Amino acid sequence: MCIRKFALLFILILTLFTSKANSQEITLSNTAEVSVLTCGTGSEIYSLFGHTAIRIKDSIHFVDQVYNYGTFDFSTPNFYLKFVKGDLQYLETSCTFEEFFQEYLYEKRSIDEQILNLSQNKKQALFDYLNASLQSEERFYTYKFIDKNCTTMVINTLNKIIGKPIIGQNTENALTCRKILYPYFNGHFYVQLGTSIIFGSKVDSKSEQLFLPSELYNNIQNLKVNNQPICKESKKIVAFEKEEIPFSWWNNFYLFCLVFVIIIALNKPSIYNAYYMILGFLGLFFVFAGFYSLHRELVNNYNVLLFNPILFSVVYFQYKKNKKGILYSSVFCFICLFAYVILLINKPYLGIVTPIIITSGLRLAQLILKNKR
Repeated sequence: MCIRKFALLFILILTLFTSKANSQEITLSNTAEVSVLTCGTGSEIYSLFGHTAIRIKDSIHFVDQVYNYGTFDFSTPNFYLKFVKGDLQYLETSCTFEEFFQEYLYEKRSIDEQILNLSQNKKQALFDYLNASLQSEERFYTYKFIDKNCTTMVINTLNKIIGKPIIGQNTENALTCRKILYPYFNGHFYVQLGTSIIFGSKVDSKSEQLFLPSELYNNIQNLKVNNQPICKESKKIVAFEKEEIPFSWWNNFYLFCLVFVIIIALNKPSIYNAYYMILGFLGLFFVFAGFYSLHRELVNNYNVLLFNPILFSVVYFQYKKNKKGILYSSVFCFICLFAYVILLINKPYLGIVTPIIITSGLRLAQLILKNKR
C-alpha cells in the first residue's frame, strides 16, 4: 500500500516536472503545429458567442497544449460590480488538449481547428511567448465586451508574433457591432432586449477588429499573407447539431406584448404612473452606467429617450394636479419619443421595443390632449 502511494506521488511529481519542462524549455520540432480552435455556441449566456483558443501540438515532444484568454473567477470580490464597471480581470490559462476537448464534448459544443501556415521561428516564438506570459502579470487583462475578449486577445497575440496586423482586420462593408451581436440572442428574449437597450452608440459603429469567434474563423479561412494562405489546413474535430431552444412561456416576445396590451386596456392612471416610474429608474441606471462604467459600449446611450428620467416629472405633476407641468413635461417626453423612433429606424431591435414605444406614446398623447384645454 505504501509502495503504491509512493509510486503515485512519484508519478505526480514527474508529471508536474514534465509539464513545466514542456511549457518552458522545449524547442519545438519541425513537425509542430500551431492552430486556432473555434468552439461552437452554448446554451448558457456566457457561451452564446462561442470561444477562440490557440493550440500548439508537437507529437515528438509530447506537447499538446491549449491556450485561451476566456477565464474568469466568479469568486472575485464584487464580481458583478466589477463586470458592470468594466475593470473585471480575465486571464490567459493553459490546459492539455484532452482536457479542453472533454469539456466541450460534455457541453455538446463543436470544435473547429485551423492549422496556421507559420514558419518554424514563428511557431517557437509563439510557444515561448504564451508560456512566458502565463508566468507573468501579462496573463491578466481587463475584459471589454467588444475590444478585449477571448477572440481579440488571440488576434492580438498572433499579430504580435507575425509582426504586423494581418489577422482579424474588419472590412469596409462590415455590419455594425449591434447587427452582428443581435441574432446571437435569438431564443433568449429578455437578454436580447436587455443588451439592446443598455448598449449605447458605440455598438452602432463598425469594429476595426473582428471580435467574435465565427468572424475570426471566416477571416483566417480566406486570408492570404504574401500570397500564401494563412490557413494550412482546416478540420472539424467534433461536430454537434445546434439544439433548438425550447419554447418558453415567459421568455418570449408574445408575453411581453401581452403585458403592454393589458396596461393599455386597463387605462388606469395609477398603473401608467407605476409604468413610467419603472422606465424612469431604468433611464437613470443607463445614465449612471454611462458615467460609472469603463465599458465604452455603455456610453452615450440614446435609449434614455425612451426610458426617460423626465417621466418622473410627468408622474409628479399629476400628483400635484399641475396641468401646465403635466402638459410641458408630456410634450417634452413625446418629442423625445419621436426622436427615438427616428434613431431606431435602421436598428435591429426596433421591433422588440415597439410595445414600449406604443404604450408610452398613447399615454403621453392622452395627457397632452387632456391638459392643453
